[in-house]
Amino acid sequence: MITALSHIIPLAFASGLNLYATVAVLGLSSHYGLVTLPDQFRAFDNSLVIGAALTMYLIEFVADKIPWVDSVWDTVHTIVRPIGGALVAVTALGDASPAVTTMVALLGGSVAMTTHLTKAGTRAAANTSPEPFSNWFLSVGEDVLAVGISYAALKHPIAALTIAVVLLAGILAFASVLIRAVRRRLARPSDAWRDRLLRRSG
Repeated sequence: MITALSHIIPLAFASGLNLYATVAVLGLSSHYGLVTLPDQFRAFDNSLVIGAALTMYLIEFVADKIPWVDSVWDTVHTIVRPIGGALVAVTALGDASPAVTTMVALLGGSVAMTTHLTKAGTRAAANTSPEPFSNWFLSVGEDVLAVGISYAALKHPIAALTIAVVLLAGILAFASVLIRAVRRRLARPSDAWRDRLLRRSG
């Protein structure tokens, strides 16, 4: 079970950040024999899968650097990333009973949704800043983390599991702080507009 979770949780975590980068890492690692992989990961060793993942990753790489475009992209992927995380988790599990497969799909989807919502919320807060550099730094950092934890899940799975669990614990601990920050950021334009109306009417 620990061996299975050491693949499932880190890969689902990475899928919530960048699904296409995660799939590309799995496919390229299997295709070029970068690490010794269980047989179930060979499902990603397909030229069409690798090509599609790399193409979508390049599109996301550009979209992720443009303020507000990244938030629109994240909104679209609110469905895509959790489903992708669930599929990656089930594939990482390999052969199992229907009940176990269902539980792993729910676990993978939930982990991917958690990291996706954290990413989307952080971006929504960053987009209220007038400078674009915060978006670029966040985007590059997310890509590095997604690629790094995906490869670590294949090469050093226990270390990857530990990192993913610690990060998830941190996300859950600061979730309320992030939600309040996003609400304050989004409320500022409407507050400023209301203040202007009050001054004009006064």
